[in-house]
Amino acid sequence: MSEEIIYRDDVTVELVKSSASDADVIWAARVSTAGEQSLDEIGEDPARSAGLINYLARERHGSPFEHTSMTFFVSAPIFVFREFMRHRIASYNEESGRYRELKPVFYIPSADRKLIQIGKTGAYTFVDGTKEQFDITVESMKIAYVAAYESYKKMLDAGVAREVARAVLPVATYSSMYVSMNARALMNFLSLRTAREGSHFPSYPQREIEMVAEKMEAEFAKLMPLTYGAFEKSGRIAP
Repeated sequence: MSEEIIYRDDVTVELVKSSASDADVIWAARVSTAGEQSLDEIGEDPARSAGLINYLARERHGSPFEHTSMTFFVSAPIFVFREFMRHRIASYNEESGRYRELKPVFYIPSADRKLIQIGKTGAYTFVDGTKEQFDITVESMKIAYVAAYESYKKMLDAGVAREVARAVLPVATYSSMYVSMNARALMNFLSLRTAREGSHFPSYPQREIEMVAEKMEAEFAKLMPLTYGAFEKSGRIAP
């Protein structure tokens, strides 16, 4: 096998395009009472603006938050995308294994990834594994990845179509996609895919998708600080 296999324990998230600010929420909300004058009121009173956004979040008047858009580029294992796409309030375009040869980039957990699940579904926690468990995990993954990619390349070299050959590749293969969503949809995603103290509804996300969510959350907090603050104050509930 000519290509070197690459192992990663991280994810990539880049904000590539956005039309999202707290002002977008404010004018959308005020149009109900101010009509076309709503645009003139933006920025007149920062405290009033923060109060309005907090009110909208607290009372769950969510539609003004939908007048925003953020597009992220995400590189992560395929199994993360399968969880991501359970959220049907976003738009996705993913790299295609039908049209291009997939690179040998595979996921292995970092040394601080908790390996042992304790408790029942819906109320479980994860704790650290032993060094032996970690070593077995990484070794087993690498053996499986090498065998799978060798089989993939063997089929491609024999002239088998990419869409057929890719069937042997594991869901730990890295893929990439663009995902676009508005602020309301992003808050819903974050409420479900991050575990945070103070959340009104506890969430138990898989760590790998939480890694993606944390990076998206950091970009959201910079783009829309008033909205992000209201999200936090409301117990991380999407309006």
